Amino acid sequence: MATGVLYTYPENFRAYKVLIAAQYSGAKVTVAPNFVFGETNKSEEFLKKFPAGKVPAFESADGKVLLTESNAIAYYVSDAKLRGGDAETQARVWQWASWADSELLPASCAWVFPYLGIMQFNKQNVERAKADLLAALQVLDAHLLTRTFLVTERVTLADVVVYCTLLHAFTHVLEPALRSALVNVTRWFLTVAHQPQVRAALAASTSPALCTAAPVYDPKKFQELTGKKDGSKKDKKVEKKQEKKQEPKKEAEPELPDELEEKPKESKDPFDLMPKGTFNMDDFKRRYSNEDEAKSIPYFWQKFDPEHYSIWYAEYKYPEELAKVFMSCNLITGMFQRLDKMRKQAFASVCLFGSDNDSTISGVWVWRGQELAFPLAPDWQVDYESYDWKKLDPNDEQTKTLVKNYFSWTGTDKSGRPFNQGKIFK
Repeated sequence: MATGVLYTYPENFRAYKVLIAAQYSGAKVTVAPNFVFGETNKSEEFLKKFPAGKVPAFESADGKVLLTESNAIAYYVSDAKLRGGDAETQARVWQWASWADSELLPASCAWVFPYLGIMQFNKQNVERAKADLLAALQVLDAHLLTRTFLVTERVTLADVVVYCTLLHAFTHVLEPALRSALVNVTRWFLTVAHQPQVRAALAASTSPALCTAAPVYDPKKFQELTGKKDGSKKDKKVEKKQEKKQEPKKEAEPELPDELEEKPKESKDPFDLMPKGTFNMDDFKRRYSNEDEAKSIPYFWQKFDPEHYSIWYAEYKYPEELAKVFMSCNLITGMFQRLDKMRKQAFASVCLFGSDNDSTISGVWVWRGQELAFPLAPDWQVDYESYDWKKLDPNDEQTKTLVKNYFSWTGTDKSGRPFNQGKIFK
């Protein structure tokens, strides 16, 4: 029986997976007291055990088992019944856990977090995330039409993971009108919520309060949590007028009316703050789309500006979780959709190698600037942490070979799996 300490902040939906699993298995998991996110997980003592500084994190009682990633911890503290009694059942459990991370989690976060003030609100991105999540839930609803639970006739780790992943969506954005089209999913969600083990883990006497009305965006939440303005014109105008009231007027510089003031144009694209360089991304994309790779790839190297643009290799961290090829391709497509605003100054070829239940995802990315681009904007940060990123040297022959293989969809992955299919971000 697993025994240990779980490091997490309160009401972390990822940590709930572990706590629920422990309730089912009888594992003795204690939540670390006095944990302060951003302090405890950045301390020297914590980073010695968990170098990435991520939570939830688990340390066994004897100190020999140190784990991060909520699904892995939940699996460790589970028992055989929760994991699945045989190899086939275990595979189906892990299939749903992987599906939750690739299809439900990114869309749910991108839809819910702006309303909670965690991410800046962008209507187009929120609507796209809403559509993505509802489409995934329709798949889940069809699966649950003739089933009580996801895999077997009892709760498994699949139900635990998917339930926790959907917790925020059901409580904050899935209003009654939307739930009415998801009868089977809603029935399943409430069934899981009423399980005594789930209630005990969430310290709840009743099931979670479901969303009662369509969410309304409040820019004050984002400002309170991040200390940043939401970027709306209204806020900027108010802020500007407040500054005028506070600053004494200079006699030599009379104040101009608002309509006559020269106002700097603010760009919503972080790439616009960087030097343009000589590489014309649109020009290359047209060449790539309209010409054979035998011409477009040499053209890329002829025009590439290594001073102002960089090339990156990305590899999906969790290949063991990839099941069906079509689901893996949906994972790539979903990431591309959520990074729509990067397209102007970025290009990528992301490939899937192998086949069902034996595949990997990796790709080559090009964008303006020399640093990892995703931290530049809150709405770019949903998927990128699921990949390992390596900056490539454009002068290295290995980089040129890698670019050729990925741009032309040829070759194999590191383990020799053959190319299956690819997707282009442009």
